[in-house]
Amino acid sequence: MKKALGILTNKFVLTAIAFGVWMFFFDQNDIRSMQERKQELQGTKDNIAYLNNEIAKMEREHDDMIGSPQKLEQYAREQYLMKRDNEDVYVIEK
Repeated sequence: MKKALGILTNKFVLTAIAFGVWMFFFDQNDIRSMQERKQELQGTKDNIAYLNNEIAKMEREHDDMIGSPQKLEQYAREQYLMKRDNEDVYVIEK
């Protein structure tokens, strides 16, 4: 018992314990901050994956429009409300 008490009261052991407590709870890089950063990183990775999928989808649509005049006409009619001279366009908003 005296030997264990002697080890725990050693100035180097006390300094190491104090340093550990400081690093785990009070430092700017404490455990809570690291967990928050990991969650933020995962959210950013998810956002990157979503945006990459959207880019691939838009590139496929672009290739379809360039290759097919019917698709290009359909896109122009839907997005820019273009029409032929003898047609009327009715826009219904929800």
